[in-house]
Amino acid sequence: MSMGLALLPLKMALAAFVVVVCSLLAERSGPLVAAMIATLPISLGPVLVFLALDHDAAFIAGSALGTMNANLTHAGFVLSYVLLAQRHGVLLSLGGAFAIWIVLLLAIRSLGLTAVPLALLTVLAFLIVHRLVRPYLAVRAKPPSGISRSAIPVRAACVAALVGIVSGASGSIGPQWSGILAGLPIILSSLIIILHRRAGGPAAAAVIGSSALGLLGAGLGLAAVNLTAVPWGSWTALGLGLAIAVLWNLILLGLSRRAAP
Repeated sequence: MSMGLALLPLKMALAAFVVVVCSLLAERSGPLVAAMIATLPISLGPVLVFLALDHDAAFIAGSALGTMNANLTHAGFVLSYVLLAQRHGVLLSLGGAFAIWIVLLLAIRSLGLTAVPLALLTVLAFLIVHRLVRPYLAVRAKPPSGISRSAIPVRAACVAALVGIVSGASGSIGPQWSGILAGLPIILSSLIIILHRRAGGPAAAAVIGSSALGLLGAGLGLAAVNLTAVPWGSWTALGLGLAIAVLWNLILLGLSRRAAP
């Protein structure tokens, strides 16, 4: 058994722990803060870290590029869910958003874009989506204070399974598809399942719609990882990408508080 496979249970457990901690933090915050936490690399980060333990810097650069494709596709996921959730239940809304996500992913992936044009498209797409969903962000009905404790282990298990699948398959599926799998909207989907059922579609849509600008920052962080992994090393690149994502969301939170009456 290879060292990577031997460490797989530990990788999955650590990833689940990260998700549990972030979920508990999100419970105790408002919708905007929850959206900012959800758009941090909670599920993506552990996957990339463990990929970096098993592969070289070039593989991490390729994985980040694959995840950029998936992250850009999140723009369609967010927009379609926000629109569908105004009138439909969680199954149709989330299922429709996932269908859009898959179609857009295949279309964007077929273009074979590099990091710079993907980053520019990410900025453009999420700014447009934010503009389109702004009317739905005014919903003031807050979700119930406290997410069901039973939902947190389920969410953690999904991320742990994702880490296991990507880590185990990365050697055979290659860097870009490893990154695409790592970019699955696990956290956003878990929030949708929890909030839509407990608070209703419009309130859940307000939270998911608030994530558009946060996902823009995640895309910029991934671009930094792709561009710096080979010349600077995997760990420096991953640290830079995380710093960009966190700083971006902190700036958004600061601007929102300053704008609040």
